[in-house]
Amino acid sequence: MNDSEFEVVDEVRRIGQAARATARVLANAPTQQKNLALNSIAQAIENEAGRILDENAIDLERARSLGLVEAMLDRLELTPARIAAMATGLRQVSALPDLIGEVTGLRQQPSGIQVGRMRVPLGVIGIIYESRPNVTADAAGLCLKSGNAAILRGGSEATHSNLAIADCIYQGLLAADLPTASVQVIKTTDRAAVGALLQMSDNVDVIIPRGGRGLI
Repeated sequence: MNDSEFEVVDEVRRIGQAARATARVLANAPTQQKNLALNSIAQAIENEAGRILDENAIDLERARSLGLVEAMLDRLELTPARIAAMATGLRQVSALPDLIGEVTGLRQQPSGIQVGRMRVPLGVIGIIYESRPNVTADAAGLCLKSGNAAILRGGSEATHSNLAIADCIYQGLLAADLPTASVQVIKTTDRAAVGALLQMSDNVDVIIPRGGRGLI
């Protein structure tokens, strides 16, 4: 491992440690606060739509220069309608019932004790995905609603788009007074970051890959 890879691994480790500390706070966040974050992120995305489109244009230009096929370009491209759909999706997640803390299957034991299953957050979820920048908003929204901290690693072809959306997520978290480490987007495009994330079992509880066979 060279010096550059060591730096990447250290950065991902710091992200994981911040996510682990934040997960404890997020697990106890009230529904109203989580919903405020989701709605604030949606508003920020709408407010920053022009900038997101500009950053997406940079990604598209680079992708075309690299010869990406049309199907990949279509997944990468953002339009005003797709940006509006991201905001709408976040508001729809906000409107969903919050199942955290719900107890099901409650049964009385012979000893008199009642035993059931309570829905609790998983903790820290790492999500690795390709091309579609809208996944950054979608994944952030679902993780926040379910009380989980998220570490997101999008494809290098969508770096500018993902970071622009990440800024909107940051704004929404601040507006709701939630830790900004609740959702973190790994900025580096170095593939060493994926390996580091996969091996960070002490700070990441679940890894969700979303993409083709060569994703990981």
